[in-house]
Amino acid sequence: MELVSTEYHDDTVVVKLAGGVTNAINLQLVNELAEILQRIRDSHTGGFVLSSSNDKFFSIGLDIPYLYGLSKKDFTAFYQPFNQVCIDLYTLPTPTIAAVTGHAVAGGCILALCCDYRFIAEGRKLMGLNEIKLGVPIPYPADCILRSMVGTQTARNITDMGEFYLPEQLLTMGLVDQVLPLKEVLPQSIEKAHLLGALPQKAFAVIKQNRTEPVEAQIRALLVKKEQDFVECWFSPEARQQLKDAIEKF
Repeated sequence: MELVSTEYHDDTVVVKLAGGVTNAINLQLVNELAEILQRIRDSHTGGFVLSSSNDKFFSIGLDIPYLYGLSKKDFTAFYQPFNQVCIDLYTLPTPTIAAVTGHAVAGGCILALCCDYRFIAEGRKLMGLNEIKLGVPIPYPADCILRSMVGTQTARNITDMGEFYLPEQLLTMGLVDQVLPLKEVLPQSIEKAHLLGALPQKAFAVIKQNRTEPVEAQIRALLVKKEQDFVECWFSPEARQQLKDAIEKF
């Protein structure tokens, strides 16, 4: 069963996470996203929208029950491609919009942060990075992207506390660009992708590169070490207990 579905709206590709209600992130989902992003990069698609096949979760984040039992080698073989997909999405020359129709937490929030714009449904739709409460750091690519987006002080508050935030709070902090009625999130995201995709794309790609390239360079400079740090934390006794507790609530 595919965990990602693809729709085409003129020159805009709409990719929906379709891994059940929670859209938990495992290696299969990462590989499917990687393949789609490569196709988009090769075909010069006009716009890209990332959304969910349901309105409860954009994504709950990493598939902890699946990942918990992996060996350190096998977990690393998941974690490195996950980071690469995040970097690929962040640096995609195509305009990208996250249509957040449900909760986007932890790894789900990270995927949304890697898009150029984030439109979220009003009401009780939560976003946040709760990694600290699981005994692990924020993945380094996401940490760098977040600080570039909202500033060091706001990023510190988000990552240190590990809280989830409501749409109006997210808008104030700069984590999302618009709060919309649920039924308008996907259509407005597609419309934004259309508008951006209609602009001169070579110029757009360079403008985006000017924004993302310094952040990517920062990520690349320390990525290997930071991935090792994350893996060591994941397998620490403290994290093992926190992750085990999380599995019971998953």
